[in-house]
Amino acid sequence: MRLHVADHPLVAHKLSVLRDETTPSATFRLLVDELVTLLAYEATRHVRVEPKEIRTPVTWTTGVTLSDPSPIVIPILRAGLGMLDGMTRLLPTAGVGFLGLQRDETTYEAVTYANRLPDDLTDRQVFLLDPMLATGGTLVAAIDYVLQRGARDVTCVCLLAAPEGLQVVQEAVGDRVDVQVVVAAVDERLNDKKYIVPGLGDAGDRLYGIV
Repeated sequence: MRLHVADHPLVAHKLSVLRDETTPSATFRLLVDELVTLLAYEATRHVRVEPKEIRTPVTWTTGVTLSDPSPIVIPILRAGLGMLDGMTRLLPTAGVGFLGLQRDETTYEAVTYANRLPDDLTDRQVFLLDPMLATGGTLVAAIDYVLQRGARDVTCVCLLAAPEGLQVVQEAVGDRVDVQVVVAAVDERLNDKKYIVPGLGDAGDRLYGIV
């Protein structure tokens, strides 16, 4: 597993506003969208391309185009939906799948309630979206889902990560496949309720309200 922390003043600024408990939901959603676009730039640094001959107003030249098969973006419901537009803004031709996972608040284990993924992900670059990498259970379950379908190149885009969660992902993934985790920051720790500290609270609730 490879970890990339986006070290940029705009990332730090937007994340600081997201952390503020007084930031309203409308502003929170807008900033998540903007922040994910910045993270997507880093996450797609190694997206696969192939040469393409193009005609400019002056002459012919060789450019590049995204390789086939196209990448697939998979938000982990529900909070991951708030990251989808920011990611597909940079990858408008990518496919989109959906994976519903939620944390059991008693066992802290990931429970699956929806799965809308292609049966075959062989040779496709996969981008998993989940705002918070806390215990790591949800992300490990999502990674296992796409690996079972043939994926071997997986990038996880998260706003925040806890050291404990990163360790769980590292131990689960090891070096068997190419998995990258891109985050805006790695926070201090998890508290006794398994929330990231200092964190930004429950990302789903702050995006969409409590349901």
